[in-house]
Amino acid sequence: MDGAAEGAAGAAGGGGGMSHKECVDGINKSLEHPTVKFLREKMEKAGCPVWPRLLTAITCKGQSSAGGYSSGRGITICCNHMTFQDEINQVIIHELIHAYDDCRAKNMEWTNCAHHACSEIRANHLSGDCHYKRELLRGFLKIRGHGQECVRRRALKSVQNNPYCSAVAAKDAIEAVWDICYNDTSPFDRAP
Repeated sequence: MDGAAEGAAGAAGGGGGMSHKECVDGINKSLEHPTVKFLREKMEKAGCPVWPRLLTAITCKGQSSAGGYSSGRGITICCNHMTFQDEINQVIIHELIHAYDDCRAKNMEWTNCAHHACSEIRANHLSGDCHYKRELLRGFLKIRGHGQECVRRRALKSVQNNPYCSAVAAKDAIEAVWDICYNDTSPFDRAP
């Protein structure tokens, strides 16, 4: 899903971003990132093969997200929204958490607002998307208590972009699954 929208797209300013080759090189470099390697290993242990073309570098037109996950199709990284390696790493980690959720749930329905909300809460919480330094760079200056606010804000934004979830349904879904999903740190022992 497109929970990685905030930040990378904003940092790129909607401008040109990376070339396709730079982006592909960055994706290949990301495969060596410790968290990416960890998530790939956990997916494989859960019986979900991480196929060679799981990650695809594309030019995204008409969308502000930095990437996305689609069940059965894999992860897309929007090269035109990437400006440096850390953005690519973050998008891949965020989207791999969605892929992991899809793998382990077996009955995951992205059209179900609660299912989508749970995965967005987890992806934003566990990927590092809401680290206080990232929040400061986005212009959110609150230091204390920023983490849960950020996770809620970013999850809500993503679920509201789901055509099957109205703004009210998205908010209700996040509230309904918050405690269980925020505290579910699998496959990590605790939130990184």
